Amino acid sequence: MPRRAQHSKEDLVELALEQFWTAGYFASSMDDLVKSTGVSRYGIYSAFGGKEELFLACFEIYQKMVVSPAFAQVEAPRADLSAARRYFECQIQRASESGLPGPGCFVANSATEVAPVMPKAKAMVEAHNARLKSGFTNALNNSGTGDAKVVHALADVMVVFTNGFWSTSRITNDAGTLHSCVDCFLNMMEEAVK
Repeated sequence: MPRRAQHSKEDLVELALEQFWTAGYFASSMDDLVKSTGVSRYGIYSAFGGKEELFLACFEIYQKMVVSPAFAQVEAPRADLSAARRYFECQIQRASESGLPGPGCFVANSATEVAPVMPKAKAMVEAHNARLKSGFTNALNNSGTGDAKVVHALADVMVVFTNGFWSTSRITNDAGTLHSCVDCFLNMMEEAVK
C-alpha cells in the first residue's frame, strides 16, 4: 500500500516559503527544502515538478498569509494615507517581533534575485507591484488632490519606497530608523496631495 502524504500541498508551500524567504531561491538547495519541509525530494517533485514550480507557488501563499491581511486596509474603499501609515507601522511591528534585521519582503527579495532570470517570477513581482500601486492610488485619491497625473506619479513613488523600505529592513536592527523613514516619507506624501 502506498504511504499517505504527511503534508498537504499548502503545508509544503508554507514551509518552503519560509526557506526561500530567509535564504533566497539560489541559496536554497533541494536538500535544504527537504530538511525545511520534511518532504522527500520525490514528494516535492511529485507535488510541484521541481524547485522552480514550488518557488512560484510561494507567491500565492505569501499574498494570502502576509500581504492581504496587512495591505487590505489600504485597499478599502475609503482608505487614505493614514491607512498606508498603519500598513507600514503594522509591518514594522511584525518585523520587530520576529527580530530585526529580518527577511524583508518575499516579493521585493524575488524582484532582485530571480525576476531578472525567471520570467514567471518577474510577472508575479509585477502583479504584486501593480496591486501596491492600485492600493496606494486609492489612498492618495482619498487624501486630497484630484489630479490623476500627480496621483499616478506619487503612487509609483510609493511602490518604489515600499520595495526599498523592505530591503532596508533586511540590514537594520533599529525599528526606530524604519519608523522615522515611514514618518518622513508619508509626511511628504501628505504635503504633495494638499
